[in-house]
Amino acid sequence: MTVSRRAVLPICVGCAVLLVISIAITVSIGPANISLRDVYGVIGGHLGLGTAPAGRLADGIVWQLRLPRAVLAAICGAGLALCGAILQSLLRNPLADPFVLGVSSGASAGAVSVAVLGVGAGAVTLSGGAFAGAVLSFALTLALAYGAGGTPDRVILAGVACTQLFSAATSLIVLWSANAEQTRGVLFWLLGSLAGATWSDVTACGLVFALGGVICLWYAPTLDAFAFGPDAAAGLGMAVTRTRVILLLITALVTAALVSAAGAIGFVGLVLPHAARFLVGPAHARLLPVTVLIGAVFMVWADTIARSAFGAREVPVGVVTALLGVPAFALLLARRRRLA
Repeated sequence: MTVSRRAVLPICVGCAVLLVISIAITVSIGPANISLRDVYGVIGGHLGLGTAPAGRLADGIVWQLRLPRAVLAAICGAGLALCGAILQSLLRNPLADPFVLGVSSGASAGAVSVAVLGVGAGAVTLSGGAFAGAVLSFALTLALAYGAGGTPDRVILAGVACTQLFSAATSLIVLWSANAEQTRGVLFWLLGSLAGATWSDVTACGLVFALGGVICLWYAPTLDAFAFGPDAAAGLGMAVTRTRVILLLITALVTAALVSAAGAIGFVGLVLPHAARFLVGPAHARLLPVTVLIGAVFMVWADTIARSAFGAREVPVGVVTALLGVPAFALLLARRRRLA
């Protein structure tokens, strides 16, 4: 089922409004419940809207803890969903997701190298190590793939090989060097966590996502041509190899930035592009904005469930996305089979 082109704008506007409402509501949820009026007062006060002050405690909870976390969750959900949609079209594989390039495993290896082995001697943060590892893994994936011909199948196989390599390195470091406390902290990060999100994280990830999103949207017509295969795209005058390298690089950098801030969060980039494609069809000028908005809303609520639904114990957000994503993916597959 797809909608007409005219209906896409109302869907995007509705999703954008839902995103704003979701952030406002989820910021008020937590061990210390804060009213929506106080949330509005805190945000309005910091933005200079002349709202009534909400008190120092509410200001600290909302502005320093919950709001940056909710905004970063939205950026991560939007970015991972966008990268998933791009890779599924670019590689012509419905199972492709942002981690198919080995970025996640490389980030994990980089993070544990800093946290457990002390690489960087305090000068490199956990996020910095994760980003460096992600870039290194992607570079190796690209070298292997294009050394073997650069076809979509070769890219996927190279990504699988690098994923296994860096996953093994991560396991070896953790088992060989980490103590019980370090192992628990590393495991929590590896499964995805937005705890400790700051406005600097929001700014860095937001800029990378915005730049990558604009470039991906610019290539939307080219991605439509890729649906018919690289030969057809080349016949239409597309620079197939250059386009593929540029988009692989953009998706890898966006994923690396998000993973370095939030850890490895699975199923967002796999499931949500299919949901958006089912809703608005495969045309990328419509698909990409809807995917971004759906991913942002989904991630905001997933993170809220992760931090508040299990009492005082917070669970990794990757666990929640998997628990929600698997049934949703099964439902999408069932509906596709009925419509086939």
